[in-house]
Amino acid sequence: MVADPALDGDDLRLIEALQCDGRVTVEQAARVLGLPVRAVQRRMRVLLGDGVVRVVAVPPGALARGVVVLRIRVLRGKLDTITAALAAREDIPLVDVSAAGDEILALLLAGPDTRHRLVFRQLPATSAVTSVEAQTVMHVFSDATDWRLGVLSDAERAALGCGGQAAERPLDDLDRAVLRLLGEDLRLPAATIAARLGHPESTVRRRLSALRADGRFVTQAFVDPARLGLTIDANLLMRVPPDLLDRAGRALARHPAVHGAMATTGASNLHAAVWLRDLEHLYAFITQDLAALGVTEVETVLIGASVKRPGKALSR
Repeated sequence: MVADPALDGDDLRLIEALQCDGRVTVEQAARVLGLPVRAVQRRMRVLLGDGVVRVVAVPPGALARGVVVLRIRVLRGKLDTITAALAAREDIPLVDVSAAGDEILALLLAGPDTRHRLVFRQLPATSAVTSVEAQTVMHVFSDATDWRLGVLSDAERAALGCGGQAAERPLDDLDRAVLRLLGEDLRLPAATIAARLGHPESTVRRRLSALRADGRFVTQAFVDPARLGLTIDANLLMRVPPDLLDRAGRALARHPAVHGAMATTGASNLHAAVWLRDLEHLYAFITQDLAALGVTEVETVLIGASVKRPGKALSR
């Protein structure tokens, strides 16, 4: 992985610290990474202010069930209209456009509805849509909340408190209100949250600590891959023999290039989203890494534009 010249090794380490804990303090990051506090403060201000990384809170296991992968082919002149309509929906957290410009790839949070209106009625009835393919996610091996730059040690990740399980303590209205604001910006100060919700800052601080300790949210970090020197954004739709599917999916989830891996229904049974440095690295990934996992077929869809992704601020 080769970073943009403006980003050095300490920047990458700080980005991974934010991936691990979106609310990590300057002092904690400095202590764990062995950097001066003022240097961390300056770097964090630049990274967050320039949009290199943005962090929001999402519920743990948000993509655990009821997710459908959509491939939508549209008439070229209607692409912007359809993508805007999809991106405006709360039940669609991701919208990508293929580099060819004739296909939309999206994730639909369909829940238990196996015959979702969007898939079976609304999209097919739209004259601009020429075809719709829907694959149900059977198992999520990893999603964007699991992706790491891979520049921190296990000890450093542990010191930052990576991991944690959700507790059984029921949430009340204040908990849910705090989580809603963290879902917009995980780094909102407690004082700001208290002012918006009309509660004492001390109360909000206690709730934040409890929600974090209970594992009620995980960090969703959007990192601009171009700033990391990763120019290839691709979706890989693969076929793997059933007896190798689980092993292949788990191996992909551990690969540093993969920021999402899931087993799906349909013609392809394994789906992965990757960021790579260039086409040569994509070629090596397919011919070496995937071949070693027993992948028999792969369709590669290069992404030309990411319209909506979790953690990414939408253009206004």
